[in-house]
Order: sequence, then structure tokens, then C-alpha cells
Amino acid sequence: MIEYTKESLINKLKEIKNQGWVANRRHGNSGGVGNTLEDLLGVEENNLPIPNAAEWELKTRSVKSSSLTTIFHMEPSPRAFRFVPKILLPNYGWKHEQAGSKYSENEMSFRQTIRGGAVTNRGFSFEIDKAEQKVVVKFNLDAIAPEHAEWKASILKRNVDKGLNPAPYWGFEDLGHKAGSKLNNCFYVVADEKKIGNRKHFWYKKIMMLKSFSVKKFIDTLDSGYVFIDFDARTGHNHGTKFRLKQEYLPCLYEEVKEF
Repeated sequence: MIEYTKESLINKLKEIKNQGWVANRRHGNSGGVGNTLEDLLGVEENNLPIPNAAEWELKTRSVKSSSLTTIFHMEPSPRAFRFVPKILLPNYGWKHEQAGSKYSENEMSFRQTIRGGAVTNRGFSFEIDKAEQKVVVKFNLDAIAPEHAEWKASILKRNVDKGLNPAPYWGFEDLGHKAGSKLNNCFYVVADEKKIGNRKHFWYKKIMMLKSFSVKKFIDTLDSGYVFIDFDARTGHNHGTKFRLKQEYLPCLYEEVKEF
């Protein structure tokens, strides 16, 4: 395996950029854009052989990809409340779409994706509380869309707080520690793609070096609606609360961005 310094890796990436269109080395593999670049660099998957490699990652994206990437899982505070399975699911959940078939008749679901500046059709959102340094989940009964009128009626019959009190939240500091441990410094390479004949080709046109994850920038990106919070629980299993990012906004999370 080739060993790189940061400088020699940048030079190799520039060389690959100057090659123009290169064929997908992993035909039929949805992750071909990253695997092809690793092959061109002569490195093993998810293993960047440079000094202090634990602090650096190689990340790639196709400009045609609009998918979200999960950056970490983190349950809301206070953790002792076990908010998702003990409060949100039983008090604000709804009948699972596969209740009575795959699951029991009583299987409940709580699946919501919330983002900055928006309220879901079930009335959920979040607020950035800068004074208290936390991200707080909100619920507005009046914001529930007409198609969920039956579920709204069931909420009114339940003996629960209609304003979600106490409210689940994530402290800025906790989010910073969690995100900072997952979002290492990285070389971020963006590729154009097209088919030539029957084979997908990539052109690695944009090379960036991203350094020093910023808690403030993360909170700003969350507030702007480019980081999503996903709840995904049912009676039998809590799949975990995920923070997911629109991939093209990854550079927004770092203090230092250099393009080559």
C-alpha cells in the first residue's frame, strides 16, 4: 500500500482531477464513486495511510447524489426519561402501518423527521435556544394537518401535555462532543458523473481539505435546515434518533476549508 503525506495526497488528487473522466471501477456498486477513488489512490477502503491517519478521513460525493448521510445517533436529554420509547411513542405515537400483519394489533409507531424553520404535518419542530445552549423539540397541536385529524383526536383523548412538557432536548456541548468525535478532519472530493456507453464514469472535479469541526457552524447548519433530526421508533424497537446531513453542506461544519 502507498503511504501518503498530506501534501503528496493533495498532489495525487490533483493528478486524478486532471485525468478527467475515469470509469467506475466497481461496476454495479452504488458506492462506486468512493471505491473508484480509493482504487485510483491505491488505498484500502476507509483506510487513509497518512501520518496521524486517525484524525483524517477521505469522503467523496457525486454531484448527482441528493441523499442524506447519517453523521451520528444521539438520544435526547434528560436521558433518564428515555423520551422516545417512554414518552413520545406511547403519548404521541400512532398505529403502525403494519400493525396486525407483520406486528401485533397494538404496535405503535413514532417516525418524524424535523428540520430547522419547518413544522411537520404532525406538529413537531425544534427550536434553537441560544440562551440555554440547547436544541429543544416542540409540539404544536394546532399545526397538525387535516389528513391527521383522527390522530389529533386521539391525542386530545390521551392524558398528555399538549405542548410537550417536559420537552426533549440536546445540549450544544453534548452535540459538539458527539459530532466532533464523528466528523474528523477530511479530504472531501466531489465528482461529476455520466454514462459513457454502458458504464458510469466519474470526474473528480472538486478537492477540499476540511479542518477543525465547529460546534457553532454545526448549530447554524442545523438551524438553517441542512441537518435533519430523525426519530424512528415502534413499540417493539427504537431504531435510534439520527442526525443526518445534506452531503453538499459538509464543508459548512468546519472552521477551515481549502479548495485545490
